[in-house]
Amino acid sequence: MQEVNLGRTGLRTSALGLGSGGFSRLGASQNKGDDNAVRVVRAALDVGITFIDTAQAYGTEAVIGEALQQGRPPGLVLSTKFSYRTGDRLKTPDEVVASLDASLKNLRTDCVDIYHVHGVRADDYPTVLDTMVPVLLRQRESGKLRFLGITEAFGGDTAHRTLQRAVQDDCWDVMMVGFNLLNHSARERVFRATQARGIATLCMFAVRQALISMERLGSYLKMQTGGKGVDARVLQALPLLHGLLDGGQCESLTEAAYRYCRHEPGLDCLLIGTGSVEHLRQNIADAQKPPLPPEFLAAFEPLFAGVAAMSGQ
Repeated sequence: MQEVNLGRTGLRTSALGLGSGGFSRLGASQNKGDDNAVRVVRAALDVGITFIDTAQAYGTEAVIGEALQQGRPPGLVLSTKFSYRTGDRLKTPDEVVASLDASLKNLRTDCVDIYHVHGVRADDYPTVLDTMVPVLLRQRESGKLRFLGITEAFGGDTAHRTLQRAVQDDCWDVMMVGFNLLNHSARERVFRATQARGIATLCMFAVRQALISMERLGSYLKMQTGGKGVDARVLQALPLLHGLLDGGQCESLTEAAYRYCRHEPGLDCLLIGTGSVEHLRQNIADAQKPPLPPEFLAAFEPLFAGVAAMSGQ
């Protein structure tokens, strides 16, 4: 498993991380049970993954804490997040601290490596910065967290409005960014600044529903170009991807999607989510393959230049 440096944090971790949200939530969304989730976590550790991401909202903190009771490998980086809203309002400082304490209890630890404000909306960002960040910095001083992170609500903020604002502030050590075959806009809008400032980046949305199969992708792109402001040129991506698969250069669309993100210079750690040990192993094998062919990228990438309206969700 290749290792990477996480920006200016000084942390060194596997280039692939285990995500516990998304559609699978370690199998919880398919009612596979806690024992299955523990097996997935342990399998990830066994193959050399040293980054695990979870969140208060995922409902997977406790089962990850249980899995780590069987042995936490040296150098493991543990990342979680808190939902900064409750109902129709933002959390108070006391509620922020209570969220952190609850996560630490679930994870059975007294300190989390990275603690993110989760899914911050652009309109809420100024309030988060002014009222919550000071609280979190005090918690860092008390030893409950090591580094402060922020994640965007990419499904509704595909143009990265929140992170374009956040990269201007020095408080963020880590950012979780939406990036995939269908939306490369973070390359110019986020990664230039994160690389310049040494902010670590985690890749989410590498694979979403539209990138599970060519059939789903075709339907998704036709819908997106049918009145949502996406130029019809993106439909030319379909024969290019078919050629990639039919020519044996990729075994599946998901493999292409993982390889595309894994080798993006602005991304540090690629998150892979699954509820199956077998699927986990396949995803890891796919993501560790070489970059996509340069001739494919030369034809494919211009089709999405300036496209920032799709998430693949």
